[in-house]
Amino acid sequence: QVQLVESGGGLVQAGGSLRLSCAASGRTFSRYAMGWFRQAPGKERECVAAVSASGVSTYYADSVKGRFTISRDNAKNTVYLQMNSLKPEDTAVYYCAARNKVVSYSVYVRGDEYDYWGQGTQVTVSS
Repeated sequence: QVQLVESGGGLVQAGGSLRLSCAASGRTFSRYAMGWFRQAPGKERECVAAVSASGVSTYYADSVKGRFTISRDNAKNTVYLQMNSLKPEDTAVYYCAARNKVVSYSVYVRGDEYDYWGQGTQVTVSS
């Protein structure tokens, strides 16, 4: 069982930056593939970024490429999402997710591919 706790959300003006953190419990964090998802009101949940268990492979949604960066620190059991040049359309609840059974270099982008979810953190970007 893995527990995920997100932090770092908040209110920011357009063009600003935020860094989300997701702290995971347990001693096998390095074996998990991780992802960041978001869901805005009235919209479907989407994967914005994902990282493989090894940390070698990453995925970004087209809407965030060049602005968001996912990284992981296995020594701290934490995955990060650095968000720069934020836009009002980035406003959403952001969730981190962990997948247990993985291929080391694979990334996963569908929500149903993940086993554990955090409670979410609100990101609001004002224009």
